[in-house]
Amino acid sequence: MKHHLNTLFIFTQDAYLAKEGDAVAVRVDQTVKLHMPVHNLAGIVCFGRVGASPRLMALCAEQGVSISFCTEHGRFLARVAGFTPGNVLLRREQYRWADDPVRSAGVARSMLLGKLANARAVLLRAGRDHADPDATAPLAAAADRLSTSIPLFHRAGSTDSLRGLEGDAANTYFGVFPHLIRARDPAFAFTHRSRRPPLDRVNALLSFLYAMLAHDARAACESTGLDAAVGFLHVDRPGRPGLALDLMEEFRPFLADRLALSMINTGQVKPSGFKITESGAVEMTEATRKTVVAAYQLRKQETLTHPFLDEKTTVGLLVHLQARLLARHLRGDLDAYPPFIWR
Repeated sequence: MKHHLNTLFIFTQDAYLAKEGDAVAVRVDQTVKLHMPVHNLAGIVCFGRVGASPRLMALCAEQGVSISFCTEHGRFLARVAGFTPGNVLLRREQYRWADDPVRSAGVARSMLLGKLANARAVLLRAGRDHADPDATAPLAAAADRLSTSIPLFHRAGSTDSLRGLEGDAANTYFGVFPHLIRARDPAFAFTHRSRRPPLDRVNALLSFLYAMLAHDARAACESTGLDAAVGFLHVDRPGRPGLALDLMEEFRPFLADRLALSMINTGQVKPSGFKITESGAVEMTEATRKTVVAAYQLRKQETLTHPFLDEKTTVGLLVHLQARLLARHLRGDLDAYPPFIWR
């Protein structure tokens, strides 16, 4: 069940993945650089110009190993997976909930309240640890604004209303995000969230981490028997894993944002580790992507106590546990979906 310890990430451009017996062979310029048995893997994630043979895809599909393809800077493109029927009764119930505006809004509300609480916790902890008094006041004020919006989320009666409130909360949170960046280098200046494409180094780092988190959330949905494409907050769109995006909301501040800030503030990522394209988009170099993935995998091995289950677990398993709690709620075993709230 420890999916966070057995994912293979491929960054080398023009690499080719082939089947050799029951193993994955990673070839670069016709030379095998890595040879790994498929049974040791839960997933493969390819970034940029990376190919895979049909025979390897078939083997991975048979063994339940997904292959995800992303752009060089981490935007998800496609995923190859085998037949995953999951629990048909659970999925039918999921579809009924998604088509019910009231029940769908209830699940979305819980997820967003978890995100709101975790974003507030990030601001409060940063304010306590910040040495600059000029930064602590804006952080505390933003945390208070997030707190006062909680009753509005409880009163919102539709997912459209919840999306609007979430947008306002995100503006408040990212409005003080520059105060969380203690690096004085102007290369890491941040003004606002930009996604497609990321227009500065901080946004490039956040987008890359969100892409890896989305991959984990999608794997958690599939392994639980849920349909990753049918969400409650994110509307259905061809090619978009709506439920995976829903599930990752409460983890954005706790896992991705905190890791991005830590890597910037401690100097793990350097301004020279990013490049600006002719279009103005900012991308990470291959060396920086490897550094970020290593830090992400290391962070997922940290342990904590799950606030609802009251059990010790790793950070990497949290999204899988939340997917299972969501499934229990859809089945009627839980009265409400308990979001993960960082304490």
